[in-house]
Amino acid sequence: MKHTLVAAAVLALAAIVGLPSGLHAQALPIPGVEPARDVPGAKEIPDAKTDYKVLFDVGRAAPKPEDVNPILQAAARYINTLAKVGVPAERRKIAVVFHQGGTSAILKNEEYKARNNGQDNPNIAIIQALKKAGVDFRVCGQAVLAAKIDQEDIQPEIQVDLWALTTIINFELRGYVRIGG
Repeated sequence: MKHTLVAAAVLALAAIVGLPSGLHAQALPIPGVEPARDVPGAKEIPDAKTDYKVLFDVGRAAPKPEDVNPILQAAARYINTLAKVGVPAERRKIAVVFHQGGTSAILKNEEYKARNNGQDNPNIAIIQALKKAGVDFRVCGQAVLAAKIDQEDIQPEIQVDLWALTTIINFELRGYVRIGG
């Protein structure tokens, strides 16, 4: 009984003062990806009343074919961080643009395996989870042509645009901040 009262008091205090202690569990949009860790006394944190418009630029492949692209990992961690601190889904406007070497991540598994010595595409699960969380995916059409990628071999979550340069500029003109590249 004593432990129950202490736990209830701690949870009530956390709710009142907003302690970012992780005591109040909530489901994060991207399963299996940790948000940024709490930093006691941090001054600059996400604001639940701000629209976060972010374009993640994937211009390079992961270091090894069996690795998830680090920019996709960063996007997932960022979304989970925003969610953890209370930024609602409608204020999280996140997009990803693939171009140059980063286009390898967009391939369906069979094509990825054919191009990477039988290695499964490790990016598929995170792309699907990000899409479910509302992320807008784009790929450079010029990179698709240069890499001789058939559009039927591109994951269905990803839209093919004319050119990454146009996509990046258009998103920036719409107020998105570009990360990576």
